[in-house]
Amino acid sequence: MKKQSVWFIVLHLALLVYAGSGICSKLASGQTVLSLPFLLLYGGLICLLGIYAVLWQQVIKHLPLTTAYANKAITVVWGILFGTLFFKETLTLQQIIGAVIIILGVWLFVRADREDEHE
Repeated sequence: MKKQSVWFIVLHLALLVYAGSGICSKLASGQTVLSLPFLLLYGGLICLLGIYAVLWQQVIKHLPLTTAYANKAITVVWGILFGTLFFKETLTLQQIIGAVIIILGVWLFVRADREDEHE
């Protein structure tokens, strides 16, 4: 496996962590402010964002910034999935279409980026 492929996987793990921070945020919003569950959830949120920040800094050292930012849109897809799985939110046709468009856009960008590298 190429070194750049490993960093691409790390990028997506970092983006998964970033999207996961939204779970802590939404759960904390249902708690009484400054209660123990609230503080634990916001502490988890801060930890996840710290992990994401460290991973993001490492990723942008090894991948082009345009590639990293283009892939960041995938967090919307994770948000849709997390909302459906963890919060029983209704998945709509528009969300599915939007997720497919995002995935296709990221795929097209990565594909074009790799073609540029081979030239």
